[in-house]
Amino acid sequence: MATTTAMEKRWTLKEVDAAAEAQLLADFPTINPSFCRLLAARGIHNFEEAKRFFRPELYQLLDPFLMKGMKAAVDRIIEAFKWHERILVYGDYDVDGTTAVSVVYSFLREVYPDGNVSFYIPHRYREGYGVSRAGIDFARDNAYTLLITLDCGIKSVELVHYANKLGIDVLICDHHLPDHDLPQALAILNPKQPDCPYPFKELCGCGIGFKLIQALSIRLQLPETTYTKYLDLVATSIAADIVPIDGENRTLAFYGIKKVNEDPSLSIRTLIGIAGIKKQLTVSDLVFVIGPRVNAAGRMDDARKAVDLFIEKDPERCVQLAEVLHLDNFDRKEIDKSITEEALAMLQAEALLGPKNSTVLFQPHWHKGVVGIVASRVIDHFYRPTIILTESNGKATGSARSIKGFNIYEAIHECRDLLENYGGHYFAAGMTMKLENLAAFKEKFEAVVSRRISPELLIPEIEIDAEINFTDIKPSFYNILNQFEPFGPANMRPVFLTRGVHDFRGSSKVVKESHLRLVVHRGTSVMQGIGFNLAHLYPFLMDGPVDIVYTLEENEYNGNLSLQIKLLDLRTSQKGIA
Repeated sequence: MATTTAMEKRWTLKEVDAAAEAQLLADFPTINPSFCRLLAARGIHNFEEAKRFFRPELYQLLDPFLMKGMKAAVDRIIEAFKWHERILVYGDYDVDGTTAVSVVYSFLREVYPDGNVSFYIPHRYREGYGVSRAGIDFARDNAYTLLITLDCGIKSVELVHYANKLGIDVLICDHHLPDHDLPQALAILNPKQPDCPYPFKELCGCGIGFKLIQALSIRLQLPETTYTKYLDLVATSIAADIVPIDGENRTLAFYGIKKVNEDPSLSIRTLIGIAGIKKQLTVSDLVFVIGPRVNAAGRMDDARKAVDLFIEKDPERCVQLAEVLHLDNFDRKEIDKSITEEALAMLQAEALLGPKNSTVLFQPHWHKGVVGIVASRVIDHFYRPTIILTESNGKATGSARSIKGFNIYEAIHECRDLLENYGGHYFAAGMTMKLENLAAFKEKFEAVVSRRISPELLIPEIEIDAEINFTDIKPSFYNILNQFEPFGPANMRPVFLTRGVHDFRGSSKVVKESHLRLVVHRGTSVMQGIGFNLAHLYPFLMDGPVDIVYTLEENEYNGNLSLQIKLLDLRTSQKGIA
């Protein structure tokens, strides 16, 4: 079966609101018209909305008390302060959970200095995802009377009931989709719950924790800096949890990235140093450099190490903790590479049995901490909804990843009769089942996917923002483009199309066997660029002319900066796009 590097891709020009584009063209008569198209595609209609997009302000953050349950949550925490109760902050073991715990725990320690606040992170392998009975028993055995869950808890109906019976009040801060039956917690902070009037629904778990400390700061009449100093951790979580970077998330990410680059916390500064980054960081760096090192703690061992790093105030100890995460990440990469190679070999063998619309692979010896990463890697080669499973505690357990346009959570939900536990969202999910159900699950999941998925979704799509000419690409153009950052879901880095491009005097070539080094021209304008893993397109380029789709980036060579193309795909010139 072909890999995605040799697979034809769908090119789709984004649809935009023509009226909005026309209004923006009238509001911004001097800028390149393609920028008005980019703004319209992002739901921006006029000058004022564009101003808020390009220059978000912290005062634009929403009132946290608009969130259902916020007043009750704040009242309960302040009551705990008054009676010197013991508070336990409980969170998931991934980046979102550990940053959320670090933010709320650090804040409570500062505003409740004479109180007793601790944190609890469940062990991925001994306890699994979410609120655990062991965690609640820990709270009982240590006389904690208030439990604050972060990035988990919305599905923990029975366990919250158990905590209530033990006299432990529970505040749930979660962003995952709730089921019909909600836990009987003292308060639930989740914009996705029924009847929650909070206007922005796509906060990450750490984002909801941030809104909680914002509300507490307002109630306690504390300065804004009491909570905004945690924005670098919030931005790290937004990036790693792949939530939409629009609305309130854009403001949080904008100022979080600003803090990362100008005044990072000791932990973030130390991680940047360990990773050897010497440039201005972007959301992409948080996703691919900082996030994996934080996640590695929970994947390889115990995620408490990540929280220990985030709350550490001693620089020497911080370096020691960061180095441990760095080594965990190195081990994770080695294991994930080995398992990916094994999974791809299995799929090559399965391909001989005929085409399928889904991938479900199981090996009992695979490392539970990396199966989600492996699922994403497999999709890069076999583009279809994918589940990677291993054996843990006598059960088959694993992670699912989806492709664009397919809701994998709903597909898994249809197979719930074969599962013991499952959870997740549109693009990612996790599940546990009895080993004897594995074959039946694989068959049923394939049937569900085959019924739900349309054939075109199995062809990777490249969404094109605008068609431009090489003559448009100038430093001033790139400077405006940079103001669209931070990039991420709902505001991806713009993709451009240029038609009728030729190789320039035989200068393009294949490098390191699999990459394509471009030197191309359209008319008198020449551009250089790189196409990673696109060497198979070299013959098409040399036969030219071709249409190319690409993003723009800065290239530094011998201290000189220049703009270059990052090629996504090319094909023989044609009139249509889709």
